[in-house]
Amino acid sequence: MANQVSSRREFLRDTVLATGLAAAVPGVLSAASSGRLHVACNQYPWGTFYAREKKDFNTLLDSGLAEVKASGNDGFEPGVGGLQQIEQMTPLLKKHGLEMRSLYVNSTLHEAAQVDKSIEEVLAAAAKAKAFGTRIIVTNPSPIRWGGPENKTDEQLQVQAAALDKLGARLKQMGLTLAYHNHDMELRNAAREFHHMMIGTDPANMTLCLDAHWIYRGSGNSQVALFDVVKLYGPRITELHLRQSQNGVWTEAFGPGDIDYPRLADGLLKIGVKPLLVLEQAVEAGSPNTMNAVEAFKKSTEYTRQIFGGFAT
Repeated sequence: MANQVSSRREFLRDTVLATGLAAAVPGVLSAASSGRLHVACNQYPWGTFYAREKKDFNTLLDSGLAEVKASGNDGFEPGVGGLQQIEQMTPLLKKHGLEMRSLYVNSTLHEAAQVDKSIEEVLAAAAKAKAFGTRIIVTNPSPIRWGGPENKTDEQLQVQAAALDKLGARLKQMGLTLAYHNHDMELRNAAREFHHMMIGTDPANMTLCLDAHWIYRGSGNSQVALFDVVKLYGPRITELHLRQSQNGVWTEAFGPGDIDYPRLADGLLKIGVKPLLVLEQAVEAGSPNTMNAVEAFKKSTEYTRQIFGGFAT
């Protein structure tokens, strides 16, 4: 839904104001020396849980990250827009014992005049994050207008794919991995934007952050489309964003529902792919309201370790 993607963009904006392949990504597969499966969560869903309680996660970052840790998560994937936010975030993550194996950064790459500036901004954020142990840089190239019906032209898609490939090559030189992330709008018009970003880039330079539910929703609630994407691009998946729904509406906690995640876990294991697992179990209009964020993420984390237990090394 376009308004959900727009709200994510607004959340990342407010955050700023308030403050190779799977085998090529060292240290993203398991948790700590205990052998427990490493499970992280993205910043965006915590913002949605806080918002429905009329609270702002960004202004309550210290206590908010304490709740992230209390929910059983090992890591946290911030959605950042600048160096200042990373500098604010990292000491708090360290304080609460949370790793930052990945970083989510937006970029604008479809207009040739903006490409170089956007790439340099991502690289600057990546360099700062690398010092804290980050190894995966997740980016979602911005649409023409968040929440709008406009589609990029063929020329813009070609510019964007070339820019992603260039960004990925630069990050690779830094010892980092670029992972491409999409929402539902990239699945419009026979998914031409999504597929061209994958086909138009070198797998050595750009991997995939598979957001299973955005693929599912963007394809008209289709598991056929989701598992076709896994079949086409499975070896390139270095990160997996986890969200579930029931009857098309996001659930409070990650568990059984519309998407067959046990099948997805089994399929990835069969091809030898063990991506970084990042919960993104957000709530939206129509989601149940029966538990707070800590309760929801405790359930989500427990279910993740149950379903993806084979990923632990």
